[in-house]
Amino acid sequence: MDAAMIIPVEGLPEVTETFNIGKAIAERVQMTDGDIVAVSQKIVSKSEGRVVRLDETDPGPDAVSLAARTGKDPRLVQHVLNESRNLIRVDEQRSVLITETHHGYICANAGIDQSNTAGENQAILLPLDPDGSARRIRVELETASGVKAAVVVTDSFGRAWRHGQVETAIGCAGIDPLDDWRGQEDQRGRELTATVIAVADQIAAASDLVRTKTDGVPAVVLRGLDHFVTEDDGPGCAAQLREPGDDLFR
Repeated sequence: MDAAMIIPVEGLPEVTETFNIGKAIAERVQMTDGDIVAVSQKIVSKSEGRVVRLDETDPGPDAVSLAARTGKDPRLVQHVLNESRNLIRVDEQRSVLITETHHGYICANAGIDQSNTAGENQAILLPLDPDGSARRIRVELETASGVKAAVVVTDSFGRAWRHGQVETAIGCAGIDPLDDWRGQEDQRGRELTATVIAVADQIAAASDLVRTKTDGVPAVVLRGLDHFVTEDDGPGCAAQLREPGDDLFR
């Protein structure tokens, strides 16, 4: 197997609504068939107009109450509630709301972020349909470059039992997010019964090794992993989500 490379996509301009992310990437990196493009959720959200103004937000009584308990801006809390279908936990000490988003992701503050925004009164929401976003960018890439690539949309998530954040896949196209090894045999001939590799998440985490929030590189191209790339878009990252009855920790 050839070695994998991670190529930063440098020189991308500030992303605004309707920005063609795939075309911009293809103009800066010579794409090849089988490449995997990992794109930060933040620029995807910006390109889809998922930016809200806090100075135009009128918080309701639930948001005001939660803001008083956590010390958070009640206007921001209102958007957290708007983007959530369940409030899982209120951590007053750490000023964090753990919610289940409408996509089914469980994360802090519904994934809403204020870093790298145009002003203090702005906040960036998650894409409405991250898998759909990945499919759109995949079409943009193929139209601009003529190659068949996969796309992974990534975001930073914390872990329940470990310090630090890890970049995680929240949307993908052209790749199966899970590589199921069950039924295969290990080196000693024992059948694997539980091994399902989270390929999309591993790609997302690898992408963050060559880009950070401070270096202005919101996308990378991973090369040498073409055996993971599929002709069709695949099931998307929605396939990774556990059904409530299969969740051991809620």
